[in-house]
Amino acid sequence: MQGVVFTGDRKLEFMEFADPIPGPDEVVLKIRASGMCGSDLKFYRASGGASALGLGGDGSPVIAGHEPCGDVVEIGTDVDPGRVQLGQRVMVHHYKGCGVCGHCQDGWGQLCREGIVVYGATGHGAHAQYMKVPASTLVPLPDALTHSEGAAISCGTGTAYAALKRLNISSGDTIAIYGQGPVGLSATQLAAAMGAQVVAVDISADRLSRAKQFGAQVLLDPAQEDVVAQIRELTDGIGANVSLDCSSASTARLAAVQCVRTWGRACFVGEGGDVTIDVSNDMLRRQVTIIGSWTFSVAGQAQCARFIVDNEIDIDALFTDRYNLSQAEEAYSLFDEQQTGKGVFEF
Repeated sequence: MQGVVFTGDRKLEFMEFADPIPGPDEVVLKIRASGMCGSDLKFYRASGGASALGLGGDGSPVIAGHEPCGDVVEIGTDVDPGRVQLGQRVMVHHYKGCGVCGHCQDGWGQLCREGIVVYGATGHGAHAQYMKVPASTLVPLPDALTHSEGAAISCGTGTAYAALKRLNISSGDTIAIYGQGPVGLSATQLAAAMGAQVVAVDISADRLSRAKQFGAQVLLDPAQEDVVAQIRELTDGIGANVSLDCSSASTARLAAVQCVRTWGRACFVGEGGDVTIDVSNDMLRRQVTIIGSWTFSVAGQAQCARFIVDNEIDIDALFTDRYNLSQAEEAYSLFDEQQTGKGVFEF
């Protein structure tokens, strides 16, 4: 089979790989949808070619794609037949840890201190016809959801849901969401469904327009106005109940902390970058809680899917671009500009 490999310097290649064979505790999926995530761009853009990426424990090329969704087509000999069946529609929790530590047992394999495999980065991912994963990483895909929606939940949308749960958002809260890329738009959709008043913040008029369609009541462009002042004016000088930064921009992170009220909560999910705050005035003397949220657990992924079904949220609306895998070069060149919505490869 052919798989997409990021080779660095904004290039990728289609490489030949043997069709996967499951080990005793593994399954093979026929991939039906594989999402594109902003985290992919770290590897797509990396300087120095594939050798500089640190992919694969043995230095061999690794198939990209960490938002997998597909159907089970082969099952290992030790897999519980009561848990996994041939033809089952599944998402993948795209991390593998040691399997026995407390974090792994709780479904947080990405927190394993023994070392982890990240499918699509250090282990073969979903930008190929087939993918092999441990049966323990499978999350059933509800019949009401498409495979593409399952791919979104497998990283970006699931990440947004987990962050909102960490923020303990309530109906009637005002939430400021910084960055209206795929994760931010997911957060806007989900927060609106939770009954919050959403303030969407972005410098892209197109992304702000989409945020309005997804349920945002207030749209702010930090290049045109003082967002913190506007949020305080909107809330009678008090500030937002909670905020969520999905952009990783230092200025947005600072604004996310400053825009919340006394006893407010700010959450960061955007990867990379840094932020400098005035600890006394921005945090301590206002009793502000700052939360870091990294993806989600196996159980959290399933809960996200159930919430979307129960609230009839159209996650497929996130996708502005749908591709065949043969269009990967074009797809990532466009995605690299970060002006579009979410892309997905459909098989």
